[in-house]
Amino acid sequence: MDIQLNDIALFVEVAKRKNFSHAAEALGIPSATLSKRVTELERRVGLQLLTRTTRRIDLTEAGALYFERCRHIIEEARVAHEQLQDMAALPRGRLRVSMYVSLAHLVLPVVMREFTEQYPDIECEFDLSGRPLDPISNPFDLVLRAGQQPDSSLISRQLMLMDHHLYASHDYLARHGQPLTPADLSHHDCLRFPSGEGATSYWMLHSGERVERVAVFGRLIANNTGMLARLAARGMGIVPLPVFHAMEKAIAAVGLVRVLPEWGLTPLPLFALLPSRTIPAKTRAFLDFIQPRLREQR
Repeated sequence: MDIQLNDIALFVEVAKRKNFSHAAEALGIPSATLSKRVTELERRVGLQLLTRTTRRIDLTEAGALYFERCRHIIEEARVAHEQLQDMAALPRGRLRVSMYVSLAHLVLPVVMREFTEQYPDIECEFDLSGRPLDPISNPFDLVLRAGQQPDSSLISRQLMLMDHHLYASHDYLARHGQPLTPADLSHHDCLRFPSGEGATSYWMLHSGERVERVAVFGRLIANNTGMLARLAARGMGIVPLPVFHAMEKAIAAVGLVRVLPEWGLTPLPLFALLPSRTIPAKTRAFLDFIQPRLREQR
């Protein structure tokens, strides 16, 4: 069977994007040429791999099996080629990183200036949408997410644990009083992430070996830490914030002070999610750079 690895790579790109035009644009070849090459590949394997309509492209049963086996082969070949190129040079190219906006506010100011100075040949493109990831068509070299992650085919690597404390504004505490025990939180407005548990959320607080699970309430719920912090700064309630040492001045500058300073919430793990165990040089350089610096800031 005379099948070239390049033709398999073309099929994999089309299968990932489920669109000939988008795949052709990413590959830098005409769409008609790409379609012809994939059709020739189907002829050689003797099975239809794609179903084509005017609106979309889908994988056949054979195509899904072929894609699942071949995408890892193509990724390994691509990384091997890149590593050979990088043996005699600094890591280079465009690094596509996905993270939540609130996480970007925590991470990027701490590390990016020094990183860009040390690696001038890496162009960093950040996606801050926080959109759900499809492990198969994931377009990113690296995904950073906080908190426990759902099982997927992405490779998960924990970078650090982030401290997690409670804060409120001077104005809020002057009007509502300072909570003295975790149980007091049930009588305060608590700014919360969506929990799927109705009007009640539960915060697990730790102080040494003591652990308390507290039911908390509040009228304001958002899925963005930065927005919750801004609401807290306007006196709207008590907010849990993951904390880096470098953030302490910024937190104080917006008028937030620590609540229940002897207690903290369960630390949040920060994960790097990767499409393959074989890490390209540019991604490895970024991870090796940020991990020790983030741990220093804890």
